[in-house]
Amino acid sequence: MVWLSRGDKHFIQGGIAQDLRSDGRKRLTYRPIYVETGVISQANGSARVRIGGTDVIAIVKAELGRPSQLQPDKGKVSIHIDCSSTAEPVFEGRGGEELSTELLVALQRSVLGGKSGSDAGIDLSSLVVVEGKICWDLYSDGLVVSSDGNSLDALGAAIKIALSNTGIPRVQVASSASCDDDQPELDISDEEFLQFDTSGVPVIVTLTKVGKHYIADATAEEESQMSSAVSIPVNRKGHICGLTKRGGAGLDPSIIFDMISVAKHVSEQLINEQIGF
Repeated sequence: MVWLSRGDKHFIQGGIAQDLRSDGRKRLTYRPIYVETGVISQANGSARVRIGGTDVIAIVKAELGRPSQLQPDKGKVSIHIDCSSTAEPVFEGRGGEELSTELLVALQRSVLGGKSGSDAGIDLSSLVVVEGKICWDLYSDGLVVSSDGNSLDALGAAIKIALSNTGIPRVQVASSASCDDDQPELDISDEEFLQFDTSGVPVIVTLTKVGKHYIADATAEEESQMSSAVSIPVNRKGHICGLTKRGGAGLDPSIIFDMISVAKHVSEQLINEQIGF
């Protein structure tokens, strides 16, 4: 929780109203974004994203598993988020758990297309090795190392880039295997690796409403003054992949439609300007 004096609040709100924020940015400008890949050597893929004072890491691990009976022609992807108190003391107690849950729900909806997986950003059928018998399970873990606002956008970017950085061994069914084998023998390559098409994984743009205006990439101080925030995931084709709202204040439908239009424009800039997005 960020505590501000009355003067600080007026300064933040007044600057946003005049399209000149306290750090010199305009309302829809992001802070510089720094990206590193391959930061965890033990993982199949990893990425670190820093946006101002917000620092997050995402890793992806791949394991061979069994498809679910309901979706035998698809692999599985799961996400776990940790806002560790060892990384940021403000996350101690229930605050860190509640933030982790809030971020997780938004990311699952944005990246995995909800519980059904029908709108997943990754083609889950590409993870199948033998239909109904063997598939790749991808486990994506996100860690919020430090937070100065806009953690969701940073985590969404880190997961997308970590997935792009992920390589899994090429797997072929052994020639001696029978079609009736419940667990066919596999030949797993040590030299050939497959990369994922992550063009369908969206970039998340969160617009935070402060006073009569909304801003992109809010800092923690700005978030403390928000009435509501809408997170809008947009993929490379400009498709909206979900929508998550925070805050108790209601929003007129016309404002939400305008936010979606703005998010599309901002996402295009992020995708075109940021390596790995």
